[in-house]
Amino acid sequence: MALTSGDSFDRIFLADNRFQAEGYREGFDEGTRQGMLEGRTHGASHGARVCAEVSFYYGFAITWKCLLDNKMDAKSRKHLKCVDGLMSMIRPFPYENPQAEGLLENMQKIRTKFRQVCSVMSVPTDFSDYTRGSSQMSF
Repeated sequence: MALTSGDSFDRIFLADNRFQAEGYREGFDEGTRQGMLEGRTHGASHGARVCAEVSFYYGFAITWKCLLDNKMDAKSRKHLKCVDGLMSMIRPFPYENPQAEGLLENMQKIRTKFRQVCSVMSVPTDFSDYTRGSSQMSF
């Protein structure tokens, strides 16, 4: 079967389209793979920051609860009630379900409650000096 010059040009033109389609498909697949890797890394990093923040609030609340448990004056009872309120917001926090309904809203409520507890107890809300000190330590 003899090829005509029109057939040769058609094959060249179709090869160009085929190579373009293959390149697009390979690029799309690679972009999807890279996007998944970057998304997973970003999600893990963000999740770790959120968990560290919630854990800090919980540790703060536990510490103050232990300090206030044995005091019976009215001021300490008021402080203890605020700390218990913060703990009751943290306990049901969905650590294992990052797609839980209202996660961001709950996180914002916990932050607000933490600031309220700090205000009631006259404790500064900026703990960056305390948390920064541990990263500068060397052995």
